[in-house]
Amino acid sequence: MSINRSRRKYDPEFKREALAHVESSDKSVSEVAESLGIERELLYRWRMQARKRGDVAFPGKGRQGLTESEREVFELKKQLRDAQEERDILKKAVAIFSKASK
Repeated sequence: MSINRSRRKYDPEFKREALAHVESSDKSVSEVAESLGIERELLYRWRMQARKRGDVAFPGKGRQGLTESEREVFELKKQLRDAQEERDILKKAVAIFSKASK
């Protein structure tokens, strides 16, 4: 028997407001979570993400929030992978044509 739980999704604004409520009130994280109807572990996770990622935390819709330097590194790694793939294809082509010409 399986329990069919649907995963609730929270928009970035809700997350920021929940964290602001934790910071501005004298209530504990557990009390704030209970008043919002969410698990306290979720609030702790959001707080950790906000501290780690700052302004780019909670990008929404599964998109990863990247800083400008992280975005540049991501693009450069993609370009490197593409260049390596092209190089490998050309190596194989050279090997095939050199065998055919002998």
